[in-house]
Amino acid sequence: MSRIRERQHTVNSDEPIPAARTPAGDAFSELVVHLLRLNGILAAEGEALARPAGQTTARWQVLAMVEDDPHTVARIAKTLGLARQSVQRVADALEAAGLVRFVDNPHHRRAHLVSLTDEGRTALASIQAEQRPWADRLGAAIGEPSLRRANAILDRVLEVVSASRR
Repeated sequence: MSRIRERQHTVNSDEPIPAARTPAGDAFSELVVHLLRLNGILAAEGEALARPAGQTTARWQVLAMVEDDPHTVARIAKTLGLARQSVQRVADALEAAGLVRFVDNPHHRRAHLVSLTDEGRTALASIQAEQRPWADRLGAAIGEPSLRRANAILDRVLEVVSASRR
């Protein structure tokens, strides 16, 4: 059967057509589209901000995660919502570049902690120096009160979506 006939069969089918989304479902779907578009733009901006330090957004995220305290690769991955294996590859590359080191974990014999080296701290400081004026400029254009409200809403969205994961 050709694809057109298959589609025509579906159109002529007696099966009920799924109901339209609710207004809340439409609003959520619209939010997702906006967030996906924003994610793409922010990923490109992140690459541009990290590039002068010879880094990528992925490396920047891992460096920033261990800025104050060492963490396991699994914890970094969970916090960032990424696969552990992808974070492990980035951490291994950062170690090879001398930006992080793996140190013993007093709570787990096999799961080492990722810790910044002095070189890693310098690279991260360089990225943060690029990011500060960018964030300040955009934050001023949007306005702090609007951003605080948006953060509160996004916290709620994250909470609900995380709780409903399959």
